Amino acid sequence: MNISLAFLRTFFTILSIFFMTLFMVTIPGGSYLVKIFTGLGLGIGFSLLLFGFDTVFRRFNLRSFNVAIIGLFFGYLMGQALVLIFGAILDISAISNASPQILEIIKIALFLFGLYLGTIMTMRSSDEIYISIPFVKLAPAAQKKRDLLVDMSVLADARILDISSTGLFDNQLVVPRFVIKELYAQSEVGDEINKAKSRRALDVVKKLEALQGLDIRFNDTDFPDVHESTSKMIRLARLLDANLLTADISRVQMATLEGVRVINIHTLSNALKPLMQTGELIKIKIQRYGKEPRQGVGYLDDGTMVVVNGGGDFIGEIIEAQVLSVKHTTSGRMIFCNASDEDHPGGSYHHDEHDES
Repeated sequence: MNISLAFLRTFFTILSIFFMTLFMVTIPGGSYLVKIFTGLGLGIGFSLLLFGFDTVFRRFNLRSFNVAIIGLFFGYLMGQALVLIFGAILDISAISNASPQILEIIKIALFLFGLYLGTIMTMRSSDEIYISIPFVKLAPAAQKKRDLLVDMSVLADARILDISSTGLFDNQLVVPRFVIKELYAQSEVGDEINKAKSRRALDVVKKLEALQGLDIRFNDTDFPDVHESTSKMIRLARLLDANLLTADISRVQMATLEGVRVINIHTLSNALKPLMQTGELIKIKIQRYGKEPRQGVGYLDDGTMVVVNGGGDFIGEIIEAQVLSVKHTTSGRMIFCNASDEDHPGGSYHHDEHDES
């Protein structure tokens, strides 16, 4: 929790306790001390309720909040209109003889109906508000091409150059200035591995700037009260209503919890891998034994697991294998193969997709 948020929560807790205690003290009768403790309890309980609402609405951005406020305003007008129309009908009809309680319930129901309907219609058709109110225009989220906020882990991955050169990210990549500053700082201090990684990332930034048609942009927004890099990235993504492009799995999980859409470059890379065709021959180095007898396991350059039936006899060797099938799992792809007849004269084997999964 940053200092500003802690200050606001403390301030509103004190306000809640003060007003609740003041209200309880003004109630006539009863013990003065009991009133004070009751006010303290109510104030603390109300402040906790406020913090709970803060947690619930953390996933909403400012645009959604503005649309909801306008929707409530339109809903209020619609509800009041329905109540007034119902009142006019009562004045000119015999329904006015009905029970006052029933009439009040009907009015409340009409008001809530109008409030809900106006709010829902506004949120669903926010892009059409400017037709009725020309000076208010909320860009529809479905038509907006969101920017991609690039973090340090992506800049350290040279694959971003190949992806960007395709034109897929035209005028969308945004690099925060605080990321560049952090890379410069890391390139001067720390161990040699981090220095080399930071320098490589800075080199990638220069190459991205040089790519024709990319038009990479830099954002100068910083959050001095936030010291953790991931929190800064998530906060900036929410501020810009942008997606986060990352190669860090932990960042993916944290950003998802904060309501920020994340694009993982590893997932994108896996999605673009060419599928192995049944019967295709590949060369693979057998690195360890599999779970089944005479089964060997190897890995492609991108980390894809290759299970080779008959490959257990060739640990440490590079052999030719024939693809049987490709299985998609939550962690990626698995390729099942048979050792080719040249490497394994004993013939081919049938695979079991549950052997290594």
